[in-house]
Amino acid sequence: MSRIEVLLPMIGKLNYCWTNTESLLIYLIVYLMQCSKEAAIIVFLTLNTTRARLDLVERLAKMSATAASDRTAVLDLTARLKLEGKIRNKYNHSIFDFDENGELESTQLMRIAEFGDEIKYGKLEEVDNLEIEKLAKTIDSIIVINQELWRFIRVAGIKKI
Repeated sequence: MSRIEVLLPMIGKLNYCWTNTESLLIYLIVYLMQCSKEAAIIVFLTLNTTRARLDLVERLAKMSATAASDRTAVLDLTARLKLEGKIRNKYNHSIFDFDENGELESTQLMRIAEFGDEIKYGKLEEVDNLEIEKLAKTIDSIIVINQELWRFIRVAGIKKI
């Protein structure tokens, strides 16, 4: 099986897991803002990046009205999500480079940076077995974090509406 045949289903699973993560953030917003799910969805959808949504949840957790134990739990979960989000972003915002035989060789982040009169492009990284293992570990970590988010939501008494 070629690397791309291995990688594409993994990227699909990564995105599926991350979609669950995003929906769980809505429940954290409900809890931390003490608002309706509808209001939380409006806030969530108004923020158009995962980074902005995680920043919001972290800032809400840091409010003085948030119980210290909840603050610690939420900040731990969001910090871990940010770490795993880097891999997610890599595979969702990269160009895939192939060799002359059509085999996947590397990813290149779709970023451009200007330094004076120079332009630099996104980081180029080889997709080897180690990279595929790293992606598998990221997927497993996101699944565990989502399970912990669900536990927090249940313990906090947040109703799934």
